Amino acid sequence: MFNRAVSRLSRKRPPSEINDSEGHPSSSHQTLKGTSKWATSLESLLEDPEGVKRFREFLKKEFSEENVLFWLACEEFKKTQGKKQMQEKAKEIYMTFLSSKASSQVNVEGQSRLSETILETPHPLMFQKLQDQIFNLMKYDSYSRFLKSDIFLNHKKCEEQEENSAEAQTAAKRASRIYNT
Repeated sequence: MFNRAVSRLSRKRPPSEINDSEGHPSSSHQTLKGTSKWATSLESLLEDPEGVKRFREFLKKEFSEENVLFWLACEEFKKTQGKKQMQEKAKEIYMTFLSSKASSQVNVEGQSRLSETILETPHPLMFQKLQDQIFNLMKYDSYSRFLKSDIFLNHKKCEEQEENSAEAQTAAKRASRIYNT
């Protein structure tokens, strides 16, 4: 279920890129990708399925993966249609993350005020206040540590190496065309 939320988040398309005379993206106008985009904001990180994957990996090591899973579940819940489906998903979220017996309980204020009775009349934003608390917890706590983590830094290094390799190949192809004409 949570993987569906991740895949739906990836549907946003970046703005058009400006290309040079050969049709390649202009380096001064490239859209940020990967780790560069993740480093701009937690929102940008959560829009990228690979970013979510790496952030989850980091949070798992910190024993707080339930935070991002709860946030993703709430995002998915907002898109749920039909009262019966909403009741089922609301109960699943409650039992997984909010109940005193939850398997992956998140630490939110006012958790005790949220009772199972609200699950009978669900609405898309019923978890919004709690989701915002978790988002802020991640934004002001986990996210900054993630940007300094080995997981992020190693991924960034690999990304830079791939980019440098691709640029070297492109330069070699241009040189080849010049000498073969």
